[in-house]
Order: sequence, then structure tokens, then C-alpha cells
Amino acid sequence: MSRAAALLEQVPTGDVFDRAAVRALFDLPRETLFARADAVRKDNMGDDVFLRGIVEFSNICANDCLYCGIRKSNHDVRRYRIDEEEILEVARRMEGWQQTTIVLQSGEVAADKEDERIERIIRRIKTETRLAVTMSAGNRPRDTYARWRAAGMDRYLLRFETSDPELFAFLHPDCDLEERIRCLQDLRSLGVQVGSGFMIGVPGETLDILADNILLCRDLDLDMIGIGPFIAHPDTPLVGQPNAYAGDSDMFFAAVSALRIVNPRAHIPATTAFDAIFPHAGRDLVLQRGANVFMPNATPGRFRKNYMLYPDKPCVDEDDHQCSGCAAARIWSIGRVIGQGPGHSIKVR
Repeated sequence: MSRAAALLEQVPTGDVFDRAAVRALFDLPRETLFARADAVRKDNMGDDVFLRGIVEFSNICANDCLYCGIRKSNHDVRRYRIDEEEILEVARRMEGWQQTTIVLQSGEVAADKEDERIERIIRRIKTETRLAVTMSAGNRPRDTYARWRAAGMDRYLLRFETSDPELFAFLHPDCDLEERIRCLQDLRSLGVQVGSGFMIGVPGETLDILADNILLCRDLDLDMIGIGPFIAHPDTPLVGQPNAYAGDSDMFFAAVSALRIVNPRAHIPATTAFDAIFPHAGRDLVLQRGANVFMPNATPGRFRKNYMLYPDKPCVDEDDHQCSGCAAARIWSIGRVIGQGPGHSIKVR
């Protein structure tokens, strides 16, 4: 019996895995790996799929990440910032669609006025709705996170993208990995539920790096982990660069399954990028291979084409009502149920 198979027989916690053991998971028959991950998901998270609507409230960004369509050097992007009242209108609609969390996502900017605006929006959402609030707006000083937390922010999503410092520095010329990890630690110290994650198959990634990505998620004790395939935007320096696993697209699902096995009690979303590669089916398959969260797009329709982080992003021609209905139908079609309540972390600290 292989080491990976032996570990699976033990019904392990993630603590027993090291790099070699994670790599060994990728040598298992894929259907065995997928089935085990789905069983771990069911045992720890149940059959609920939580809906968390994403509002991409601004595409203004000060960073120049080499793969991202809203990088500051992409002058073909029409920049926008959704006003406060429209964001609140979306939040109110979401309550009627069984969505219990609003995810406010934007590019990264260092501007006191914008930070104050976000603080005000968070406070209003918490006062005027029953939604949990997840923010995703990049690296910020600890005092900014503290103000947002005091306003009612429940969670923060900040992906580290790769655990390899050299690869991180290449992909993100405006940031370093240590700073990103510091931000995650600051958020944890403030009592925020912390989400992070990585891209699967960035150019230069090896199986060792992929295994280390999964282990870093475990070591950070993350409450939510979002991962998705690397897809270069055509208006970036990495245009034309193939995914490291372009010849084996099942590796994208294998990464999710290994992630679930090593992180059994984390919320794991079926991210939108899977639908870009596997249209109309990608996220359904991810939900059946370890994931338990679905994040429908709740951004007002007229802004969606200007928040293209990667090409072929789905749902850009739909509105928030269509996305909500589609998400529910997909969840029911695979025999799962829509989660009730805020869907907070199940980890006890």
C-alpha cells in the first residue's frame, strides 16, 4: 500500500501530512482521490453549500501583478468605483436570495478616503442587513483592518497565490510574500476570520511548490481557502504562458481534493475560474471533489466586463438575480442543499 493510500485509510487530520505525503496524493487514482476528498468534506462540513455573493465594487488598483487584468499598467480597462448606495441596494437584494454573506472585492489602493468609505459601507451593511461581511481589498496597514473590524467586518480574503518567495516576487513586483503573511497574521490577531489561497499552475510552479501551497494553508490555520487555475489575461506580461498543468487539467481538481484532505475543517469555495476552463460544469465538479461554498457574482451587470481578472470569465453578461438562481439550481442538481445562517468558521480557537 502506498504512503498516501495508508494515510487515507487512517482518516487523518491534516497534521500528519508533509510535502512528500501531499505529493503522494497526486499519485493516487484520481477517482479515489476525488471520492476521499468528498467524504472528508461530508464528514466535516456536511452537505450544506453556503452562498456568498461577490460585489466587485472597484477595479482601481495600484499594483502591477503580472497576470491580472486590472493591473495598473493595463490602460485599456475602464476604471470604476460603485457608489455606496448602490452597494447597499445589492446587499438588500442578496438577503432575499438565500445569500448570507456579502464579499466586497476590489483592487488594492492606498487612500485614506477610500478606506473611510469602506468602513462606512461595512457599518451600514451590518446595521441595515443581517449579512456577514467579507472584505477582499489587498494589503492594508493593521490599523485599517482594525477599523474595518470595529465597523463589523467578519472575514477577510487575501490570497498568497504561491508559497515560493522567488516566484511570488516575480509575479508581484509591488509586494513580497512576508508582507502578505504579516497581513494575514494581523487579521487573525484582530479576531477576523481569515481566508487565503493560491493559483494552481502558475508558470514555474512545481509539484513541490503546489504541495507547499497546500501545507501553508494548513499552517496558517485558515478559515476559508480559495484556489483556482492560473489563467493569464491577454493584456498582461504573461499573455500566452500556459498553465503548468495544461496537459493534465484533472490536476486542478486534484489540487482541490488534496487541499480538502489536508485542511478538513476549512470552508473551500468552488471558484469562478474553474468555469472559465470547464464551462457550465467546473464549479459543479469542484463541489463534488471537496468544496462547500459557491460564490455567485452579485456585481451590477454594467460593471462586470471591467472586472476581468482573466479571460473567458463567466457570468459577465448576466445580472445578480440570474447568477443567484443559477447557483441555487447547480447546488440542487448535485444533491446538495443551500446552507442557512452566516456560514462562519467551524474552527474553535
